[in-house]
Amino acid sequence: MCLRVTFPFFTLTCLLVAAAILGNHSVTAQFEWQSRDEFDALKYQMDSVTADNCPIKNVNELHMPEDAVSHLPDIKDININPVFPNRTALLHLHNMALNRAFFWSYILQARFIRPATNDTYDPGMMYYFLSTVADVSSNPRLNSSAVYFSPNMSYTSSYRSFFNKTLPLFAPRTFRADDYNDPIHLERYSTLNMFDVRDLGAISKNSKSENYTTDYYRINKWYQAWLPDQVDGRQDTKTTYQVKIRYANNTNETFTFHGPPGADEVPGPLKWTQPYFDCGRSNKWVVGAVVPIADIFPRHTGFRHIEYPTYTAAAVMEMDFERIDINQCPKGQGNDGPNRFSNTDRCKETTECEPIHGYGFRRGGYQCRCKPGHRLPNTVRRPYLGEIVERATSEQHHENFHCEKIGWIQKQPVQWGKMTPLLRLQYLERNSNYMNSTQGPNSTHTKAKNIDHIISFIRSVNEHNCNNRNLFSPDDLVLHGDIGFGAEQQFENEARMALRLANFLSAFLQVVDSTEVFSGNRLADRPLTEDQLMAETLALVLGNTKIWAAGTFWERRKFPNRTLFAPYAYKEQLNTRKFKLEDLARLNSTDDLYLKKPWYQHLKSRWSTNFDDLEKYFLKMRIRSEEYADHTQKYEHFPISYKAADLRHGYWTRPYFDCNGFVKKWVATYAAPFFGWDSLRTKLEFKGVVTVTMDLQTLDINQCPGKYHTPNAFKETNKCDLKTSYCVPILGRGFDTGGYKCECKQGYEYPFEDAITYFDGQLVESEFLNLVANQATRYDMYKCRLASASTNGSTWVMIFVFAVITNMVTLWFTH
Repeated sequence: MCLRVTFPFFTLTCLLVAAAILGNHSVTAQFEWQSRDEFDALKYQMDSVTADNCPIKNVNELHMPEDAVSHLPDIKDININPVFPNRTALLHLHNMALNRAFFWSYILQARFIRPATNDTYDPGMMYYFLSTVADVSSNPRLNSSAVYFSPNMSYTSSYRSFFNKTLPLFAPRTFRADDYNDPIHLERYSTLNMFDVRDLGAISKNSKSENYTTDYYRINKWYQAWLPDQVDGRQDTKTTYQVKIRYANNTNETFTFHGPPGADEVPGPLKWTQPYFDCGRSNKWVVGAVVPIADIFPRHTGFRHIEYPTYTAAAVMEMDFERIDINQCPKGQGNDGPNRFSNTDRCKETTECEPIHGYGFRRGGYQCRCKPGHRLPNTVRRPYLGEIVERATSEQHHENFHCEKIGWIQKQPVQWGKMTPLLRLQYLERNSNYMNSTQGPNSTHTKAKNIDHIISFIRSVNEHNCNNRNLFSPDDLVLHGDIGFGAEQQFENEARMALRLANFLSAFLQVVDSTEVFSGNRLADRPLTEDQLMAETLALVLGNTKIWAAGTFWERRKFPNRTLFAPYAYKEQLNTRKFKLEDLARLNSTDDLYLKKPWYQHLKSRWSTNFDDLEKYFLKMRIRSEEYADHTQKYEHFPISYKAADLRHGYWTRPYFDCNGFVKKWVATYAAPFFGWDSLRTKLEFKGVVTVTMDLQTLDINQCPGKYHTPNAFKETNKCDLKTSYCVPILGRGFDTGGYKCECKQGYEYPFEDAITYFDGQLVESEFLNLVANQATRYDMYKCRLASASTNGSTWVMIFVFAVITNMVTLWFTH
């Protein structure tokens, strides 16, 4: 009625009344029929906090509940259960925080390795700044990185006459800035390559609200997680890690350093923060991973018994909360932990919820599958997508998105026998690669590959027989690249850790000039040292359990005062605190020299002259004006930029058995190049390569169909009945057959009384091998049934009609 009123006064009044009614109704869902739930409440809290009003908001309004993020990666569970695809970004955040904490713990205690070299040689301030920059630049999902020191516990070599002195506060932090309106980029689009870098410790002594160690800071849960460290009683409370070092001159040394808590300790090495609004900084809702950094403190007392290990700082990595998927499915197996959004899905009674990844903080990140004993209607091809269900109106939701009950359900057979010869031959003809197939090393070279024979060959190779030329030739120990299909996706986190170190080296070699002279007492960072590169390489292995080996290989005469330099770290068992570190420059024979390796020569030839394709990163750095400054100032070169490789610029090796190396396994290696200025600082040049090596046996095989150009050796090797079902990959099965499930196609139904609605790939593969061996099998039963009527009544009607028609036809022909 209000819309028909033509007078402005009444129109305005009606609009105000309507707005008041809607405001009081508090419906934030898309439709009124949808009830308000935890998602709506949390979304309202997020929208109510902005950069303008966050300083006056209550501290509780700046923090979300801890269960707002579920299924957080736990180091105790990583090597046991598979990590969900929607938690790989959080896992990388987890690993990066561990990586930096291990590095800083090692390098801050490195003065005990070679005291004459390292006694007064802590990393300079630019090392800290560029380290945090590389953390963010190497991964688009990671939006900030920082190192927060406790008061008067940070040493620096960046100022004159600063021996054995500490900074009151020191906190280098980098976060990704939005450069949409930045004058540097005339294109006016966000590149994600602009970073704001500043020292959060350069503050006034009387400013409590800017002091990240006080409660007045309000958003410093990451600091309170580990700091200040309270060491009571015993002084050996910090976990130790052992590294056996072998230098280029073949001298050996064992170094034991204190680091974060071990994976087997409680609560473990890492703590997660509540989602919080990063007020006054990036002004976003973020989630942080925090790991403590250990050091021997105090220093240079002359009395070793009063110098004890303690946590002096914390490494903090953060990512946007809105990029983290939520799980709206009800609690159950696999979703039994704290989850604020559980049971907020809108699946109907005949369906069950299954989460899918890639949706972030928004509704619809699930699909509604049919419950056991039910099937999709004949007009529906795939499970109902949650995004469509959430957008449905009340009428649409009431009439659709349901499953039909299966009327006839079979029991699984208790006994079964051999298949008839004719039927067995028909199945073998469909899988001709199981008839007179090649075994042993040659199984990887045939056109029609037998997946079982390939896996059997791979498992037969070990460190004891790999050098037996009567069994294997050198070519047999290097597999075709399509056998390692999926490594680029499944090992992406590990590759990005190598990319992170390559980006840091590129940034340091291009930004830092050790001969530069600054005003006042500030000194330029010294060139990189051997111990720093050894620590960086070792941290790759310490920070990621999937990485078995890592190396930093320098081009000839590109590392200061060394002809060749190649620190290489590795481990010999999965869960360990003992590691080994070698300088491979000592291996100078033609066959062992790393300069002759195919991955090194490939990257060197690719990046010998043209660097136009490299990513360009811009830094807006604000550093402290002096050692005890109460404010920051722009870095002398503002803004400054550097060029570095992206993930696509690296190189993946073919899977190979590392017989003559240090990791006696089938492995895959990723190599990333790094660059720096030439001696005249006029043009870029190739400086070296960073590598990480992963165990091939942890790679999941994909046996499902793919596009014709997909380089997958195991493509279409599943044993699903393709007439009635289709193949869906299952994660976590490793380098073995059966990593899939056979889902029924449209118009077909799962025939058995079971707790699932699909055929498990491992069972299907096992029964198929029984068929090949001509043993008792039930393989021919693993197929979906043509969907029939949902009730017995309909079936009897059809039988009656069929009988009547048959009788009429018979009478017609007899008369």
